[in-house]
Amino acid sequence: MAALAPDELVCDMAETYHVLDWRALGLPLAATLAGGLRETSRTCMALNHAPITTDTLLLGAMADSLQLLVWSKTKDAQHGRNRPAPVLDTLLGTARRRKVTGFATAAEFEAAKAEILKGG
Repeated sequence: MAALAPDELVCDMAETYHVLDWRALGLPLAATLAGGLRETSRTCMALNHAPITTDTLLLGAMADSLQLLVWSKTKDAQHGRNRPAPVLDTLLGTARRRKVTGFATAAEFEAAKAEILKGG
């Protein structure tokens, strides 16, 4: 824990236990206190490579579900346009950007289509 997320551990120990120098506690006590850190502590989040807490993840999923439900009742949904962007993708940093390509001629379009269909 100390080797993988040293700054986070120092910050969590200071915030949770008011211990500024956790190394002075001795290894057994420091390990016990570190093991008692909450799942949402900086250290645990860093060790789990979690960009956001589980609560925030669930709230984002709920917001996306509600947003999609409301959108599905609109005229835009009937025509398949203006679908809302997922909040969860933004929170996780995985928002996809669609590559938009335009063509000046039908020949350019057909060439690009042939390239895609052959696997390129």
